[in-house]
Amino acid sequence: MAALDEKRPFIAVGIAVLTISDTRTPETDKSGDTLAARITEAGHRLVDRGIVPDDRTEIASRVKAWIDSKDIDVVITTGGTGFTGRDVTPEALEPLFEKRMDGFSAIFHRISYEKIGTATIQSRATAGVANATFIFALPGSPGACRDAWDGILKGQLDYRSVPCNFVEIMPRLDEHLKRGATK
Repeated sequence: MAALDEKRPFIAVGIAVLTISDTRTPETDKSGDTLAARITEAGHRLVDRGIVPDDRTEIASRVKAWIDSKDIDVVITTGGTGFTGRDVTPEALEPLFEKRMDGFSAIFHRISYEKIGTATIQSRATAGVANATFIFALPGSPGACRDAWDGILKGQLDYRSVPCNFVEIMPRLDEHLKRGATK
């Protein structure tokens, strides 16, 4: 089991949050609020936050701009991971991934199953790495955002978390780019 090594320093990372919805506004974005609160409570920097409609081009464009920013280490999206016609977040983001993080979806579904049972199969939560930036696509409900943050992201984005965490490997995420992309 993971634990915190209090001898290690906390290292804040820059995080951007993108809500994907045709109907939410800054005033009604409970999922974005949930993530923003947890990010800042944990001591990280909420570098940017936005809302875009369920549109592949707009989603990819916003996330691409963020992964090109030196201030952003992590992008978390919420919404658009279901099966309806407007749910296009995985289709927008996965082409950006240089490496896919299959374990994220597996663990997310395990945590979600404990809370909502087999309804978890209606989510296509996904994650990957692009341009040395972690990208996580979460469902649009505040509960799913809480589950993903509390059960996975909070610990993995804490440098003190042992035996390993995302923060300690961040400096090496672009090694494949430095020596030539491997297929």
